[in-house]
Amino acid sequence: MHNPDRTVPSSYRERLSPSLWLLVSAAVCAPMAAVVFSPIDTTLALVIGLAVGVVLVSSLILTAPVVTLADGVLRVGRAHIPVTDLGDPEVLTGEEARAARGGGLRRDDWHLLRGGIDGVVRVPVSDDDDPTARWVFSSRTPDRVAAMITRAQRGR
Repeated sequence: MHNPDRTVPSSYRERLSPSLWLLVSAAVCAPMAAVVFSPIDTTLALVIGLAVGVVLVSSLILTAPVVTLADGVLRVGRAHIPVTDLGDPEVLTGEEARAARGGGLRRDDWHLLRGGIDGVVRVPVSDDDDPTARWVFSSRTPDRVAAMITRAQRGR
């Protein structure tokens, strides 16, 4: 049976957490810290090593930027802009995303790009008073972000 009264989410949230390889690299610091303190005391070395690993990995995850769209405002990291000041979003993946992160990035673009995240969303800024031409940011689900921006612009 079809339910026409289906609830569609009106907000979006995504944490741009670091790649697995970066987290593994940070975790490798734990045994290195333990080796430094092993001549003093083995138990102390294990505790310090574990603490270093936990602190590094958790700080990488907790300080990762967040992309949110709620109440008509797009927030990427610490920056925010009303969706009414944005144009039509463009979804980039694969080679297009690679080009947008490299040579296709203009100096008047605002960007928040993360390695290990393939998708890119590029949104032109339509506010004439804003010196920024476009917002370019990473997303694991760029098509969902673009759809939510378009939906918020239409006021649904």
